[in-house]
Amino acid sequence: MAASQEYMDKMQLRQNYRNFWHTDLMGTIQADTPYCCLAFFCGPCVSYMLRKRALYNDMSRYVCCAGYMPCSGRCGESKCPEFCLATEVFLCFGNSVASTRFMLQDEFNIQTTQCDNCIIGFMFCLQQLACIFSIVAMIVGSSEIQEASQILSCLSDMVYCTVCACMQTQHKVEMDKRDGKFGPQPVMAIPPMQQMSRIDQPIPPSVGYPPQPAYGQPYGYPPPQAQGYPAAGYPPSAYPPPAYPPSGYSR
Repeated sequence: MAASQEYMDKMQLRQNYRNFWHTDLMGTIQADTPYCCLAFFCGPCVSYMLRKRALYNDMSRYVCCAGYMPCSGRCGESKCPEFCLATEVFLCFGNSVASTRFMLQDEFNIQTTQCDNCIIGFMFCLQQLACIFSIVAMIVGSSEIQEASQILSCLSDMVYCTVCACMQTQHKVEMDKRDGKFGPQPVMAIPPMQQMSRIDQPIPPSVGYPPQPAYGQPYGYPPPQAQGYPAAGYPPSAYPPPAYPPSGYSR
């Protein structure tokens, strides 16, 4: 009971994550068509590669079903993780895909969009409906109901394989983004420090003003505009005037 409650709490927590998948389930075929086809025809092999990649190729971290199932940690994974992972992806393929998905969601705080939830929910409902039709056909023994249940079962299997392939492609694209295969991520950096002008730096030319000498250099005297200094006829020839200072003046 406690494990079920913990599982429900984790599911509720994932709905509050703020990040989104790099591509939704509807866009995975267009995002990586060859890989989506590979995941459709060879789902267990792709699931094995994606789980190993999600663990950063460190199989010492492997736990059965990524620790999300009651059997996790009780299957001797530490002794032979590669064999245990191969057993998981072939015997519990659906759980292996879901476990890798939960790992990525918890690592990068990714929530599943409402559209993706509708697709996954439709897949589960179709499987349950096919199972109910099969039980009814077995009890009633009607050939028409049995034929309808077979068609429904085939349709549900096709939807299941298609959705799992899209999910695995979604995981692969997300890990491509994690590993920087879409190009370097933009790095937020502080602006460079601005410095004031120093003595050894050239002084920008002054506009509309006479040029000034650089700092530390003496001003020329007389200034350039006063080359005729002192002016001609200065002081006057009759300077000082006669009878100056006046008589009787004493210092």
